[in-house]
Amino acid sequence: MTRPTRRHLLAALTLALAALTPLAQAQGKIPLRISTPAVPDDWHAKMWTVFKDSLDKSAPGEFDVQINLNASLFKQGAEPAAMARGNLELASISAFDIAKLVPEFSIFTAGYIVRDPEHQQKVFNGPIGEELFKLVSEKMDVTPLATVYLGTRQVNLREPRNVKTPADLKGVKLRMPGSKEWLFLGEALGATATPLAFGEVYLGLKTGTIDGQDNPLPSVRAAKFYEVTKQIVLTNHLVDGIFISISNKSWNALSAAQKGKVKAAAQAAAAFNNENRLKEEAQIVDFFKQQGLQVTTPDVEAFRKAVQAAYANSDIAKAWPKGLLDRINATR
Repeated sequence: MTRPTRRHLLAALTLALAALTPLAQAQGKIPLRISTPAVPDDWHAKMWTVFKDSLDKSAPGEFDVQINLNASLFKQGAEPAAMARGNLELASISAFDIAKLVPEFSIFTAGYIVRDPEHQQKVFNGPIGEELFKLVSEKMDVTPLATVYLGTRQVNLREPRNVKTPADLKGVKLRMPGSKEWLFLGEALGATATPLAFGEVYLGLKTGTIDGQDNPLPSVRAAKFYEVTKQIVLTNHLVDGIFISISNKSWNALSAAQKGKVKAAAQAAAAFNNENRLKEEAQIVDFFKQQGLQVTTPDVEAFRKAVQAAYANSDIAKAWPKGLLDRINATR
């Protein structure tokens, strides 16, 4: 072999090794793929960047955090099954998704159970959360790490009505997501619950296919429902949450130190979301008034009594552990 050829070979090998080095480094990291349906401007999307930054700081070089927004990796609702199979490491899953496999958790799909965001955090960060999260781990093969405030749901109507009690919503076609738990909640509020995909709600309100919909106020603004509605009724009927969760396969493969860092990163992400979500909700009523919407407050206690009575006599409540509702109500 001639000298120039040898030099060329050495140079080629050097370049090849240089190219392989980042791959080798990446392969040495623990992959944490995240799937979320959130859009980039949503606090629930931005919180994952906080999660990644927190881990990069506390465990430099240990994890390869991959954030997949817009349901680009798994469609919404498919994440729990993917995590159980070991095809996904992290996602934020809803109480409604959990209740499908952990019926005891369905208590958190009911109206007027959680009083406010502060109560939500106290319930899930205390012994009740610890017990129920243990059930989730056993039945779903995922471990919840932090509770994220999704927002407080309100009723949003196409035409204004004098709404004081559930009886005043009689005959109102209120759009709800399609599961039996969501539809039951709509009926308990006094309305005619009407299933409709979220992407069809704007047109449904515009054409009169539905008379109203329920969502947290930031979602009403983001989806521009205020353009095709005239009233918001502050029923405060559901303090909604999602849960940052990790697959048990991934969780059990971590060392105790790594588990601590991952959980701390999840809690930092949740705190970031919760703080910003609450700030937005505090300011958003003025926005809707500026858009010409009526913002009214009904007799919330009348709604609470009617909704809780509907659940107390339902098949849904039969799955609730004895005494759990009293313990939730007693949490201060």
